[in-house]
Amino acid sequence: MAKKKIIEEEESQSGRLGDFGSAISALCEEKGISKEKVIETIEAALAAAYKKDYGKKGQNIRAVFNEKTGDTNFFLVKEVVDETTREFVEESEDGVGEEVKGMKEKKVVIDDEERLPRYNLERDLVMDEAKKIKKDAKIGDVLEIVLEKQQDYGRVAAQTAKQVIIQRIREAERDSMFEEYKNREGEIIGGIVQRIEGRNVFIDLGKSVGVLFPSEQAPNENYRIGQRLKVYLAKVEAGAKGPGITLSRIHGDMVRRLFELEVPEIFAGTVEIKSIAREAGERTKMAVFSSEEGIDPIGSCVGQKGTRVQAVIDEIGGEKIDIILWNEDIAKFIAASLSPAKVLKVEIKEDLKEANVSVPEDQLSLAIGKKGQNVRLAAKLTGWKIDIIGVKSATEVVAVEGVAEEVIEKEVKDIEKE
Repeated sequence: MAKKKIIEEEESQSGRLGDFGSAISALCEEKGISKEKVIETIEAALAAAYKKDYGKKGQNIRAVFNEKTGDTNFFLVKEVVDETTREFVEESEDGVGEEVKGMKEKKVVIDDEERLPRYNLERDLVMDEAKKIKKDAKIGDVLEIVLEKQQDYGRVAAQTAKQVIIQRIREAERDSMFEEYKNREGEIIGGIVQRIEGRNVFIDLGKSVGVLFPSEQAPNENYRIGQRLKVYLAKVEAGAKGPGITLSRIHGDMVRRLFELEVPEIFAGTVEIKSIAREAGERTKMAVFSSEEGIDPIGSCVGQKGTRVQAVIDEIGGEKIDIILWNEDIAKFIAASLSPAKVLKVEIKEDLKEANVSVPEDQLSLAIGKKGQNVRLAAKLTGWKIDIIGVKSATEVVAVEGVAEEVIEKEVKDIEKE
C-alpha cells in the first residue's frame, strides 16, 4: 500500500513538472521569447521571493532553477574586497558611519573628493573570510555561498515574485519584438488598419502595431478600419511600451520593394533599379538597367500587357509610374528622364552638375510638367540641375541620335544668319 502511494506521488509530481514544462514552452511560443529568457525570469522571481521572506536587505541572492526536476537552489553572492576597493568606516551608535552617512554602494563624490564605495557586510567579503570558503580566493573574485532551501513563502513574497515575472516577461517581449522588426527595417510588410486617431493611422502588423503619421501618408489615399494594405517599415525605435514602429506609404524605396516583389528579374538581380524619384500620390520616375544580353529591363518591369507595373500602380493608389532606361552617358540619361517630352539637345556643365536642355517650344509645357513636376522628378532621378529651354521650329529637320528615335525639328537660326 505504501509502495503504491509513493508511485502515485511520483506520477503526480512528474505530471506537474510536465505541465510546468509545457507552460514554459507555450509562453515562449506565444510571446516570441527564448526559453533561456523565461528560465532567467523564473530564477529572478524566486530569488526576489526568497529574499523577501528569508533574506536581508542589501543581500544579492541568486536562484538556480532546474526545469527537469523543478528544484531550486539559492546562493548568497559576495565579492572579495580590501581597502583598495572599499572604504571601511567605523560605525557610530546608530550603526551608520559618520563620514559616509547616506552613501550608496558605488563610488561617490563628497566635498569634491572622490571616495570608494562603503564596505557592505551583506555583499562584500574580506580576504580572511573569503579564504575560509575558497583557499585561492583573490581580490575581485565573486563567491557564492549556498543557502538553505525553503518551500513556504508568504503572500508578500508571492506578490513580489509575480511582479518580477510580469515585468521581466514584458521586457523580454519588448526586446524580442524590437529585434524582429529592427531587422526588417526597409522592407514591405502587410498589415490591417486597427484604429484611426485624428490623422494618425495605427496598423496591426501581427505581433506589434505600427503608426502611419500624416507626413507618411499619400495625399490621395483614405484609410478605413479593417483595410488591408502594404506599408514600408521606415524606422524602428525602442520604447517603454514596445518598439516604436514608424510606417510609410510615400517612401521612394516602397516602389522599389514593390517591384522586387512583382518582377522576378529585379529580385534575381538581372535587372537593376538605378534610381527612383517619387512624389507620392502623383508620379514616380524609375531608372532601370540590365547588363545581361537579351534582357529588356523596361519590358521586364512592365510585364505582359502591363500586368506587373499595373499591380504596383494599384497598390500605391493609381500613382503614375515612368520607367526609364538608365544610361551611363549623362546627356542621354537626362534626355530620357524628361520623358514623355522629346529632347533636341542637352548641354552639360560637369563642374556645376547642371544641364541646359533644349526642347521644341510646343513641348515646353510637357517637359516642365504640371507645376514643374516632370523636370523636378527628372532632376531628382539624375541628381543634376536641369534648365529647360524652348526652341522655335525651323525648316531643317534631322534625327537626334540617342535622344529620339523619330524625326524632330532642329533650330538653325545661326545657319540662316550666315
